[in-house]
Amino acid sequence: MHKLMQKSIIRHILDLVAQGRLGADEALERMSFETARDALHGLDLDPQRELRSGLGEVVFAQGKGDEVLLAAVEGLRPHGPVLVSRVAAAQDRLLRAHFPQGLSWPQARLFVVGDAPRLKANMTPPWPRQGEIMVVSAGAADIPVALEAFGALSFWDHDCGCVTDVGVAGLHRLTPHLDALRKARAIIAVAGMEGALPGVLAGLVPCPVVAVPTSVGYGVGAHGFAALSTMLCTCVPGVAVVNIDNGFGAAAFAAKMPGKQ
Repeated sequence: MHKLMQKSIIRHILDLVAQGRLGADEALERMSFETARDALHGLDLDPQRELRSGLGEVVFAQGKGDEVLLAAVEGLRPHGPVLVSRVAAAQDRLLRAHFPQGLSWPQARLFVVGDAPRLKANMTPPWPRQGEIMVVSAGAADIPVALEAFGALSFWDHDCGCVTDVGVAGLHRLTPHLDALRKARAIIAVAGMEGALPGVLAGLVPCPVVAVPTSVGYGVGAHGFAALSTMLCTCVPGVAVVNIDNGFGAAAFAAKMPGKQ
C-alpha cells in the first residue's frame, strides 16, 4: 500500500513537471511534504523527511505494539535504511525474526533494516576513540544512552568516536583523550549522578558540548533531574542540554550542526 501510494504521488508531481505546470524546485518542495498513510495501523509515515529536514524518519519502538512496529518499519523500508530506536528485548526478537538481515544492537537499544556500513563497523568494541563528533560518557552505567547517540550518528554516516567511563570521580582518565576531544567539532557528554562532566569538558575544549543527563543515580538524583539541573545551571558557556536519557536527540542536534560530515 505504501509503495503504490508513494508511486502515485510522485508520478503525479512528475507529470506536472513534464507538462511545465510545476518547476523543479517547487516539485521537490511538494514531494518533501508528502506522507504515506496506513489507516489500518494508525500510521502517517513521513518518508520524505530527509528532503525537508536533513534527517530521515526514525521509528521509536517504545510504546508500539508488534503490528504497528512492523508496519512502520515495512512502510519506511522501500525508501532507504530504517533506524529503530528504544527497542526492548522482546521487540528486538520480533524484529530479528521478521528482518533476519537486520542489525541488532541491544546495548544501544537500536535496530537497523538496510545498509548501514559505518554503524555495523562501530557496533563491536573497542569503539573509535576519535572522530569529528565525540560521544563521552561519565560512568559505565551511562553507556547505553551514550551508545544510542553514537549509534544514531554512525547510522547517519558521521565520523564519530566514543569514550566511556571518564567521569569526575577520576578526571585524570580524560587526559589520554584530550587531543581527540579538542579536535572535535562537537562533543556529546552523557552523565548521571550529579551531571558535572559536560561543564568540565566545556571548560577544556573549543567546540560546543551537547549535555545528556541520564536517570542513573541514588535517591535525590531523582531519576536524572539532579543531573539535568546541574547541566542547565553550568557557568561554562557553550553547553546545550537535551532531555533526560535522550541520546538520540543529542545525536540529531550534533548531526544538524554546521560543519563537514
